[in-house]
Amino acid sequence: MELAVFLVKSVLIEHKSVAEVAASHDVSRSWLYELLARYREGGEEALVSRSRRPASSPSRISSTLEDEIVALRKSLAEEGLDAGPHTIHYHLQKRRRRSCPSVATIWRVLSRRGFVSPQPQKRPKSSLRRFQADLPNELWQADTTHWSLADGSDAEILNMLDDHSRLLVASRAFGTTKAPDVVVTFRQAAEHFGFPAAVLTDNGAIFTAESRNGRCVMESECILLGIDYKHSRPYHPQTCGKVERFHQSLKRYLARQPRARTLKELQTQLDAFRAYYNNERPHRALGRRTPTSVFASRAKARPNLAPLEVEGHYRVRRDRIDRAGKVTLRYRSELLHLGVGRAHAGEQVILLVENTEVRVVGVDGELLAEFRIDPARNYQSKKQA
Repeated sequence: MELAVFLVKSVLIEHKSVAEVAASHDVSRSWLYELLARYREGGEEALVSRSRRPASSPSRISSTLEDEIVALRKSLAEEGLDAGPHTIHYHLQKRRRRSCPSVATIWRVLSRRGFVSPQPQKRPKSSLRRFQADLPNELWQADTTHWSLADGSDAEILNMLDDHSRLLVASRAFGTTKAPDVVVTFRQAAEHFGFPAAVLTDNGAIFTAESRNGRCVMESECILLGIDYKHSRPYHPQTCGKVERFHQSLKRYLARQPRARTLKELQTQLDAFRAYYNNERPHRALGRRTPTSVFASRAKARPNLAPLEVEGHYRVRRDRIDRAGKVTLRYRSELLHLGVGRAHAGEQVILLVENTEVRVVGVDGELLAEFRIDPARNYQSKKQA
């Protein structure tokens, strides 16, 4: 306002020409003539800057539609579901068809109503390196996460996700997830969606026995099925980033539900979220399509026709024969009790394991017993066969 008053006074009091004043202050003559007209009409108060906002905006959405956007935002957020502008646009489009506002308009409404908070500290998307399988069932990611029941007891949730389509192929609740639970869940998922060509997990004890110089049941299962079994780098969860990110979405949903009192109630909540996540929720990484539609749109990858060729499974371990004349051996995450004989109770022995062949040798080199492990029958002693 100070500049406008100064320019007007220069013309009216100092009697300078409009062209001279406009040129010396680098303003347009038309704007200076407008200031003079406004001053003559209303004095200095008329020189206050005026809003350029139009008196009416025919393209602006109605307040009713704005309220509907806000209500949908609150409804999705209260259920612990994604409530961003793209998701709101997806649901509005199903309701309104052609009269649905654009994503940008929805974002402006949410921003104007105070639902969008600036986050300048977030890492830019351009800095991220992404990997995505080319086909459904080319790669499954699996991982567990913890959740508390109503009484404070801990539960574990095992999630399995298709890397290409983000389809949640399995979500199971356990008190404590054991290695056989992983295989059972994997098999059940494969009955519905087919076996994947590869599986990616972290290095948890239920997923690998490499640190124990052995092979866990899931590793053995993948070898038998010709499935490539991969593990992430230690302390590098980004490798399994898709299933790690899914844990966040799942927990945000569970946090909005009544706290489950039992594993059965928790499983019911997991099943409800899985149905919504797979069939209704538009996924940003999938071009706002649902995982089910993306999974069904392309041919599926398959495991190798022949089992993978792997090196023999060799182990050497020391043990003492117990009072019942038995030694123990963990095979495919099952603890087996191999009967050597009460006559050898208390003796120190060495177990030589080669795939399914087990030899129990005394410290003097004498072969005390020999077994062939049969997964279907627990084990079978060659001496008794």
